[in-house]
Amino acid sequence: MATVRLDQKARALIRAIPDSYHSALAKFFGTGPKDIETARKQHNAYKSALESAGIEVFMLEADHNHPDCLFVEDQAVIIDGHVLLPVPGHPSRVNEQPPIADFLVREMGGAQICRMSGDARMDGGDILRLGDIFFVGRSTRTNDLGIEELRDLLSHLGHELRVIDIPEQALHLTSIASTPTDEIILAPEGYLPKDAFGDLPNGCKVIWMPPEETYGCNTIGLPGQKVLVAEGYPEVEKTLTNLGLETIKLDFSEIRAADGSLTCCSLFY
Repeated sequence: MATVRLDQKARALIRAIPDSYHSALAKFFGTGPKDIETARKQHNAYKSALESAGIEVFMLEADHNHPDCLFVEDQAVIIDGHVLLPVPGHPSRVNEQPPIADFLVREMGGAQICRMSGDARMDGGDILRLGDIFFVGRSTRTNDLGIEELRDLLSHLGHELRVIDIPEQALHLTSIASTPTDEIILAPEGYLPKDAFGDLPNGCKVIWMPPEETYGCNTIGLPGQKVLVAEGYPEVEKTLTNLGLETIKLDFSEIRAADGSLTCCSLFY
């Protein structure tokens, strides 16, 4: 989940992989999952890595009628104790949301819950946070009406929102960028203009990676100078290590096969 600061990452919601996972949507990074049992082992390793970093993890049961249900990031936007429940950008994914919404209402107690309506569309994977600046991707899954509803919430909370147009060869903003720390954005060359993120606060910067390591640019920063990274992206790993971060490598090949990345599989709250 890319909308919480490091100091807000105490608990995480994930969801089990369904028996129907072989039918998950795939167009960008993969051609569809082939081995569900391997996917489940990789997902369990992800859960264990979060727990080893001190995160309390709760896993919802799979919904076998929804092949993409493990990608919980898209179903809720959690910002400073507020929850925005978007209308997902792909029709097949809309009914994944109710159990996630119910869980968050129950677990977050007095959190303010907002729901998108009408023609507004948004996937949580299109949102990235750097301090008090938020970036949202205008993509095939997130439209202008959805962006304006997000802007309304962020304005209420005193945060800035910047819009980035996502190129046709990418699914979400977090498919091609992440914040391994609260001061760094990791992004691949060739997808976005160098000024896409605008002027950043002092001490913050964008680090550009080679385009062949695009998938590796999706990371999860964790407390204690740790960061989850996908296995197989040596330049990303080297860059983060040189920054003094401890990288925790995960084989995510069967998650990538369904266009999923590390951040897709969790909601921090």
